[in-house]
Amino acid sequence: MKAIRIQGVAFVALAIAISLLTILMAPLAERTELIVLAGLIVLLGVPHGALDTIFAKHLYHIETTKEWLLFGLAYIIPVMLVIGIWRVAPWLFLVGFLIISIVHFSGDPATGTPLAERILYGGLVIFLPMLLHREEVVRLFSFLAGNAAPTLGFWIHLLSWPWLAGTFIGIVMCCRRAAWMTGLEMGAVAMLATFAPPLVAFTVFFCGMHSARHILRTIEYSGEASPRILIAACLGPMAGVALLAGAAALWLRNVPIEVGLIQVVFVGLAALTVPHMGLVERIRFSGWAPAAL
Repeated sequence: MKAIRIQGVAFVALAIAISLLTILMAPLAERTELIVLAGLIVLLGVPHGALDTIFAKHLYHIETTKEWLLFGLAYIIPVMLVIGIWRVAPWLFLVGFLIISIVHFSGDPATGTPLAERILYGGLVIFLPMLLHREEVVRLFSFLAGNAAPTLGFWIHLLSWPWLAGTFIGIVMCCRRAAWMTGLEMGAVAMLATFAPPLVAFTVFFCGMHSARHILRTIEYSGEASPRILIAACLGPMAGVALLAGAAALWLRNVPIEVGLIQVVFVGLAALTVPHMGLVERIRFSGWAPAAL
């Protein structure tokens, strides 16, 4: 798909530019950075998951109001379960979130990419920030997992150098089979994850690669390119996300804003990713074959 190739080239250029800028420029104040990045994640990253209604309609032939209400209930149950796990066992929540993130992000590369390269790619934004930004990552983890963060950070840091070495091998293998775009994308994500501050790296990757690519594949899968239809498909889910975010902000109103933003954004992403994967992964494993309409 030509649009995906263009998006891949644009992301590679963006990732290199952001990596260089973050090396050369002084960082923003933490609170300002968090507010800007959280806003970008919500505005540019979350909407790709809101298109799950398109997959639900095509996979389960949902048409009536009753059927949509039942689908909404089935979708929200795992969301609430994930939030409950975070409250009861935050270390288990964070480990689970990192694992499902690797699996889910591994779907970004082109169809036909070997499994080992997919896993390496999926873990780049998890492991490589530990190379140069270990203290910052552990601090962010502590907002989600409390006292378990240093132990988890230790093990991820231990794996970060082998992961980098594996990434170099993966890029070489991409080049040997002439999968140049996949190799470039893997190298760009690796550069971004290594040099940019962790939250900046995640936001650029999540919005510029993962979300953008998913939206393009959704268009290809559904055969629906009308912006009006796509926006309409997003409205209901985005309204639900806004309500959940508002309730979370009210619940965490006595928490420092830096901690609260991280918790709302990443607990929310983890919770929404579970039902999202339940719909999307079966399509991904089928090679994103277009739906029979």
